[in-house]
Amino acid sequence: MPQNLLLAEDDRAIRHALERALSLEGYEVTAVADGVQALAQAHRTPPDVLVLDVMMPGIDGLQVCRVLRAEGNRTPILMLTALVETADRIAGLDAGADDYVVKPFDVEEVFARLRALLRRTGTPDDVPSEPRRAPDGQIAAAGLLIDPQARRVWRGAREIELTRTEFDLLELLVRNAGIVLDHTTIYDRIWGYDFGPGSKNLAVYVGYLRRKLDEPGGSATPDAPSLIHTVRGVGYVLRED
Repeated sequence: MPQNLLLAEDDRAIRHALERALSLEGYEVTAVADGVQALAQAHRTPPDVLVLDVMMPGIDGLQVCRVLRAEGNRTPILMLTALVETADRIAGLDAGADDYVVKPFDVEEVFARLRALLRRTGTPDDVPSEPRRAPDGQIAAAGLLIDPQARRVWRGAREIELTRTEFDLLELLVRNAGIVLDHTTIYDRIWGYDFGPGSKNLAVYVGYLRRKLDEPGGSATPDAPSLIHTVRGVGYVLRED
């Protein structure tokens, strides 16, 4: 059976060339352009191995690696990096990466390192499913439970009614709980384009979500902590303080 490989690389030329080379080598490749897409795809369809570029906009490869390892995911991860200093490689290994390839690289080296990783880590059956996903596909984080298929949300025992855009925004934040998502990344993932620095569109929808999630008399109890936090000048993060 072909190995399922998830490739995250923001450079289009490198991504397309590597996707083609890996496909010809026999891998079933899913290629994405950033860390947000990488995490979403890894949660949706767990791969047998990941190839992550370190330097990506929004969520970089190191952050993707940290999130997956924090979830207990042991899928082998090969990092692609232009950073050659020892400290940079140590940072990647500390984040949970299994191996490194430095750009510019020979594709045969990538193949060899992937074969070595897959030999060391065993078969895909050894890789557990993500712990934050329930058997029926629901996702839990910070006291929230989301059913992506039914597009339903609960905080504790209370179901929260959301519009389509509100649900999409909350699902993105829940899938990346604990990670600060910048405005550009959120705009791109939810609306498909950036409205520009003067737009209040995102802030308006965050306000809608906060009222529905946090306000007493709504879907939260009076002492329930706030869940969506503003990181001034950067973006938003979902966490339970």
